[in-house]
Amino acid sequence: MRADGGARIFGVDGEILGMKWNVLFPGNRGWPRPTGRTVAITAGVVVVLGVLTTGLWLWSAAQQQRGNTAYGATLVRVRQADSAEAAPEAKAAAMAELERVLAEYPSHPMAAQAAYSLGNLRFGVGQYDKARSAWQIAIAKSSGGTIATLARAGIGYAWEAERKLPEATQAFEAELARLGPKNFYYEELLFDLARVQELAGKKDAAVATYRRILKDVPKTVRAEEVRSQLANLGVAP
Repeated sequence: MRADGGARIFGVDGEILGMKWNVLFPGNRGWPRPTGRTVAITAGVVVVLGVLTTGLWLWSAAQQQRGNTAYGATLVRVRQADSAEAAPEAKAAAMAELERVLAEYPSHPMAAQAAYSLGNLRFGVGQYDKARSAWQIAIAKSSGGTIATLARAGIGYAWEAERKLPEATQAFEAELARLGPKNFYYEELLFDLARVQELAGKKDAAVATYRRILKDVPKTVRAEEVRSQLANLGVAP
């Protein structure tokens, strides 16, 4: 087939797109021109790749929607189970459901929140080692921010609940090193650190931490509480 100017629009001898091969690629006169078979195979590959890409996108979108539904329904049940009035069976069922959805949709954006909730439920029933494991997953699946901070704090609370005060101290100190006075949960973590230092008999360290609260968060609404704790330790602010 020829256009009005005589150049083939799509010929089997390698003259393509309305221009001859040597006109389309003037700097490559020494290259062999593609045969009709090559052109056909290339076109077929492009079509197949397009179909595969479209199919992958459709599958991913459907998978995302299924994950949204699964996580949404599960987290509603978790909120109902995460209360003092909830029966032990309800808590166990909620934990099992969280484990299932995390295994089925491990890369979903809500996975970090689900893992954090799983840690909370496990902590509430005294499964402190399993709670730490869940919170580690939450940290790994989050992109930092609130969930990661709360999960790292939770790890410290789990150590404290087991009376493993050096480990709790280390957990709180490590998270405080990542934060600044204006960051979320900074003040709370300082109180947590001072508390475990007191429990561990580290009076000087606890005093320094309480004074750090007044220094780093001078407008804290818990200033009187800090001064009271320092007075109990026999020192001035």
